[in-house]
Amino acid sequence: MPNKEFPIKSKLPNVGTTIFTTMSALAKKHQAINLSQGFPDFDCDTNLKSLVTDALNEGYNQYAPMAGLPSLQNALALKINNLYKSNIYPDEITVTAGATQGIFTAIQALIHYGDEVIVIEPAYDSYIPSLQLAGAIVVPIELVHPTYSIDWELLESRITNKTRMIIINTPHNPTGSILRLDDLNELERLVLKHNLLCLSDEVYEHLIYDSEPHQSILRFPDLYNRSIAIYSFGKTFHNTGWKIGYVVAPPRITSEFRKVHQFNVFCVNSFLQHAITEYLNNPETYLHLPQFYQEKRDYFRQLMKSSGFKAIPSKGSYFELYDYSDLSDLQDEQFAIEMTKQYGVACIPLNPFYVNKHTHRVVRFCFAKKKETLQAAAQRLTSIKQVALL
Repeated sequence: MPNKEFPIKSKLPNVGTTIFTTMSALAKKHQAINLSQGFPDFDCDTNLKSLVTDALNEGYNQYAPMAGLPSLQNALALKINNLYKSNIYPDEITVTAGATQGIFTAIQALIHYGDEVIVIEPAYDSYIPSLQLAGAIVVPIELVHPTYSIDWELLESRITNKTRMIIINTPHNPTGSILRLDDLNELERLVLKHNLLCLSDEVYEHLIYDSEPHQSILRFPDLYNRSIAIYSFGKTFHNTGWKIGYVVAPPRITSEFRKVHQFNVFCVNSFLQHAITEYLNNPETYLHLPQFYQEKRDYFRQLMKSSGFKAIPSKGSYFELYDYSDLSDLQDEQFAIEMTKQYGVACIPLNPFYVNKHTHRVVRFCFAKKKETLQAAAQRLTSIKQVALL
């Protein structure tokens, strides 16, 4: 009897390799400087690594509590309330295996089949697959180019009686834009008026520049009562490979979140939680970050002034967009590929962050790199006169 192939019906039939994996692999193949994927090329604090080693040697190697270590929850509640003048309790905090797991779990817990969810584009690439797996209907709203601000009137016009949630991201990946006080006031008005939930991706909360405050949903009690906020230690402490983060939500939402969380990862590695608890005792470990990364942003921007790229100023995150329309008419994905091959610098195109293709000639560079890396990349980028249509 001939073997029959077992039929598999994909739940994500249109999903392939992410653009981050594609561009990093291309960078490796062509020995290019990798300014594409969002991770630092410098190590985290040796003090933090020592605390991790101490925790391992002290025997913190078994399961942690499902919601996270109480000591870490307490430390985070103190941090949050000092920063945002909020009134968050430790039991409103759940430690997760990275921010992406937090996002996925929140969507699976709160979104039902047929719910409409407003996604602001360009959007981080995990949002839409997570929504599709929950059976949601994605309603994309594009940020206004080139300021990458939200048209709140347009957004409200897309709200229907099926709309369940709005997903926001501030500081924003990939654009580097931020939401300001007026934006949060408008978001709060819409959430309350239309009886919605809000998922707020705030993983770059400490990477915000030019003396701007981070407008977290945690500052707004009425908005927070209908929201879940996502955070990442990896983005804050330069250790993206550790995959540890946390979510903050009011009790009703936290209860639903943990119902899924306990059957997803159940708990997060215990020794890292012990180490981070100790590390958070010194607020300077995160309060110095705006200056630290702004210096890198400004250094790279200054190096790029003599290039054919035009900076679209970043106000937060460790990314800055650059317009390349003076250099090429290539669509951004092809431009990024050709630039990696021909000039040895990898970046990220924006089209993969949209449901529908856009026509802007813009790419994203990551400036969370050593000065010598940024200098070497800028030398190559300033040598580009034209990337031909091939």
